[in-house]
Amino acid sequence: MDLRETLRIAGRSIRSHKLRSVLTVIGVVIGIASVVTFATFGASVEADIVGDIGSTTASNVYVLPTPGGEDGGGGPGPGIGGLAQPVFTTGDVEGLREIEGVREALPRGNVRINALSHANDTVSRNQITATTPAAFPADAIVAGRAFDSGEQEVVVNRAATRAFEANLSVGDSLSITRVNGEPTSVEVVGVANRTKGQFSFASFGGQPRFYVPIEPFYQRTVESPSLGVSQNAYPQVTVVADPARINTVKSDVQAFLGDSDAAELKPESVELSAQTSGDFVEDIQEIINQVTRFVTGIAVIALIVGAIGIANIMLVSVTERTREIGIMKAVGARNRDVMGLFLAEATVLGGAGAVVGLPLGLAVAYGATAYAEVAFTPAYVWFAIAVGVGVLVGVVAGLYPAWRAARVDPIDALRYE
Repeated sequence: MDLRETLRIAGRSIRSHKLRSVLTVIGVVIGIASVVTFATFGASVEADIVGDIGSTTASNVYVLPTPGGEDGGGGPGPGIGGLAQPVFTTGDVEGLREIEGVREALPRGNVRINALSHANDTVSRNQITATTPAAFPADAIVAGRAFDSGEQEVVVNRAATRAFEANLSVGDSLSITRVNGEPTSVEVVGVANRTKGQFSFASFGGQPRFYVPIEPFYQRTVESPSLGVSQNAYPQVTVVADPARINTVKSDVQAFLGDSDAAELKPESVELSAQTSGDFVEDIQEIINQVTRFVTGIAVIALIVGAIGIANIMLVSVTERTREIGIMKAVGARNRDVMGLFLAEATVLGGAGAVVGLPLGLAVAYGATAYAEVAFTPAYVWFAIAVGVGVLVGVVAGLYPAWRAARVDPIDALRYE
């Protein structure tokens, strides 16, 4: 029996039980669509994050305390405990600016508050960010200007303009309630879409952000070990380096930290580190890949259920067509012909699930990326894997029923009612 005839008979059998075939294929469709959706969404999120890091913060060196020592674990990336430590003094910031290849050293600190008010509308908030005017490059200001040091001014991001019922705009007045209950009135002078000093991943949260000048808002001070005078202390400093010297600057910054005020002020469980955007990328990619593999593995369960459905239906089909198998063998069909017929039918069911599941998964993934506001990035390797697995599911699920059909005795089959 040639392949064309085998496929014709298999197709006729599937069409004769349309509802049963459709219900069988649905399991494979759901499995493949789930695999494609999760894999594509994971690839899209990864590409969006990595692309944004590379395009906006490639020349940044982040200087910050990270967990280390006996209790900190020493893992890569910033730690919650480390970030809470204001250990970099004004002297440290000035020393970092003097390193060759450094264009700017941008300190950042958190100002504790209770609430923000605008036009009789109040939102609760724990803290806002204090930084310098240099943190706002010209191309980051979408409206207005950067604040001036020493002034009662604030710069907000786009999400912050929508945080109140009456949208904020340049020129509006904003009231900041400090932790002691004292209100401070500031003027909104600019709207920015990013800052130089933010972490590589800070722009992905879409949270309202409010930036005020260090002077007069930031008041965390310590005694400088090197100078013996009281100075501002910051939990993080971002060094903006010459892109051509990024690796050299990182090494020089790390060496500087060994003799800095921060080295004496930091807790024993904290280490000082200089990290570039590239250092964060690998960690972010690994986390995303682990999550993608996990949820994709869950989706594979649906494929297993689909395979069981195909195997079950094929076993039922063998029982229903026992007499037909006997007639085929009586007219000269060989065992491999019978086995090939049922194997082809199972493969067609698996292939149909792959053909329908692939575009369905793409459609769902596209909707998910649009909702998450990330660029759609097709995972072509997973497309091929999904289609291949769909066909393989049909083949594997049909092996035992096909083998069982081939072993049917023709005499007993002709007697079967």
